[in-house]
Amino acid sequence: MSAAFPSVAPEVRVCKDAAALARNVAAQCYRLACQAVAQAGRFTLVLAGGNTPRATYALLAAEPYRSAMPWAQTHVFWGDERVVPPQHPESNYRMAYETLLAHVAIPAANVHRIPAERGAEAAAADYERTVREFFGLQDTAWPHFDLILLGLGRDGHTASLFPGSPALYESRRLVVATWVPQLQAYRLTLTPPVLCQARHVLFVVSGRDKAAAVRRVLCGPYRPARYPAQLVRPSHGQLLWYLDDAAAAQLKGTGYFLPAAEN
Repeated sequence: MSAAFPSVAPEVRVCKDAAALARNVAAQCYRLACQAVAQAGRFTLVLAGGNTPRATYALLAAEPYRSAMPWAQTHVFWGDERVVPPQHPESNYRMAYETLLAHVAIPAANVHRIPAERGAEAAAADYERTVREFFGLQDTAWPHFDLILLGLGRDGHTASLFPGSPALYESRRLVVATWVPQLQAYRLTLTPPVLCQARHVLFVVSGRDKAAAVRRVLCGPYRPARYPAQLVRPSHGQLLWYLDDAAAAQLKGTGYFLPAAEN
């Protein structure tokens, strides 16, 4: 399988620990938000689920970002979701709401969650309509989110694009419902072309248990059916990887081990 679009090279920044990782990612979110609002009057942010982004969300919910971020001009979306109601403990929306959105002055109309409680296929279709209507897209057009935050699984998955999934080959839809055999559950996810059309994509990865996956995705042969995160190759934007020292442990000597500017 080949990449769907020409791609930019990844920029990798290594932070000394998980706390520094969160500080650097929060600072980058703030810089890109201000830049987008200055240029276009709005900032479109796609949030990631999982445990690693929690610390970043908590920082964005606290001062100085709580007051400084242009929340009134920020529109929040999600890269993937579990097929559960919004109040469910496993809901990515619930995690983001409790750690971030409940604490900042973002208008309710600016929060575009995936309606997973409607069921997998219906939710995917509804969310695709939401994204298309927000961006005013024609049938064959792709959205250009300002910033997409992504995590990385130990198996090389990102968003809910898992190894071997038919969703990896999607070339027309923006959102799909995909069955994940290893989880025995459906997931909802943005598709690879959507991720590749973002202005900025920022992977946030923490922990030594992710180090092998980081090395395989960044330094290994191009095998996206096995390591789906390799599909994320923005065609015209910026691809950033922010890692803590533990997640970057197997990158030393590869040329990717670049310290982040400390925040």
